[in-house]
Amino acid sequence: MDINNIMSALEAKHPGEKEYLQAVKEVLLCVKDVYNQHPEFERNKIIERMVEPDRIFTFRVTWIDDKGEVQNNIGYRVQFNNAIGPYKGGIRFHASVNLSILKFLGFEQTFKNALTTLPMGGAKGGSDFSPRGKSDREIMRFCQAFILELWRNLGPDQDVPAGDIGVGGREVGYMYGMYKKLSRECTGTFTGKGLSFGGSRIRPEATGFGALYFVQSILDAQKDDIKGKIIAISGFGNVAWGAALKATELGAKVVTISGPDGYIYDKDGLDAEKIAYMLELRASGNDVVEPYVEKFPGSVFYAGLKPWEQKVDIALPCATQNEVNGDDAKMLVANGVKLVAEVSNMGCTPEAIDTFINAKITYAPGKAVNAGGVATSGLEMSQDAEHLQWSAEEVDAKLHYIMKSIHEQCVKYGTEDDGYINYMKGANIAGFMKVADAMMGQGIN
Repeated sequence: MDINNIMSALEAKHPGEKEYLQAVKEVLLCVKDVYNQHPEFERNKIIERMVEPDRIFTFRVTWIDDKGEVQNNIGYRVQFNNAIGPYKGGIRFHASVNLSILKFLGFEQTFKNALTTLPMGGAKGGSDFSPRGKSDREIMRFCQAFILELWRNLGPDQDVPAGDIGVGGREVGYMYGMYKKLSRECTGTFTGKGLSFGGSRIRPEATGFGALYFVQSILDAQKDDIKGKIIAISGFGNVAWGAALKATELGAKVVTISGPDGYIYDKDGLDAEKIAYMLELRASGNDVVEPYVEKFPGSVFYAGLKPWEQKVDIALPCATQNEVNGDDAKMLVANGVKLVAEVSNMGCTPEAIDTFINAKITYAPGKAVNAGGVATSGLEMSQDAEHLQWSAEEVDAKLHYIMKSIHEQCVKYGTEDDGYINYMKGANIAGFMKVADAMMGQGIN
């Protein structure tokens, strides 16, 4: 495999798509050696086929706001790869959404879904529409207009979307309601639905819960324990909330949360009341964390800064891509961090990842750590297909098993000669091999 030639060709075809190109390069660097051991992959151009999405839908979304004004947004659905199952991946509503970000997310999703042990392909979608500041009626009208353009390309065995940034249970409910009306089928099709119409228990918490189960597996392998560990978390939405909830339950102390305005340091650690307040902050629609210090005296707000400057045992990026850069990584290493696990997708820049791995700090990538969210979505698909709803205990047990299985795959493919486990390499190779084998078995198509 000539990585430079592949990347040059991709850059020429997709100029400026930096997030997508970054994600592809990371995977290629990890799988190069194992790929070169399989000449049949080269003959069948597996890499060249795998790095391009199967198809991309781009469409205009026209809707009417509460003032009666006509508004236009752009909608996307990137169906990346369905070699191991129907397309599966979230929908993101945020002003920053563009094709590069969705292609990177869909590419990552392909390998993440392969790691879950469930039969799901990779996809991602979204729009540059921002729900912030919109009324419920406006959000409903936008969601209905979005699905009006996309619904023919969705289905329980074709493409099953979920939520992502800016898309929670409310938005999923509106989209699913419109899909159901147009298709005249009650087949689930969306995941993250309300419990009263096919949703799964513990789905809102699943990404954060799964991340901590993965961290727990890492520490178990190191003959260590999460109890008493000091943890820095970024973000304050559902993902950060779930991670803080489970970390605290397991006996760790979470001392930070963050938003676009800066971060909170709480030396006493988050408790049940503080964790519940995270959801109140998010529900307020202001997208800031500074009010936390008024609610809980003794905490400190650092305007415009990130939590990675604090001395902690474990860092859990839970916000967005590339939120930990090279300088942040150097601060974490200098302060003695023992483990960095991405709960956000591609939460660390390449410079940050190199810093952790060169220092032999345990670093685990998002495609492994945050797979609990999509794994529970896959379990929701199973429940919908069976027309059943499992208990929270059943779902949690299955999630725990899946995250332990993902950890085992990472260890299998990521253990180096000196005993250091390169979780990035392990996750990428494990996901790649499953998808590549499926593509080989289905011929050139």
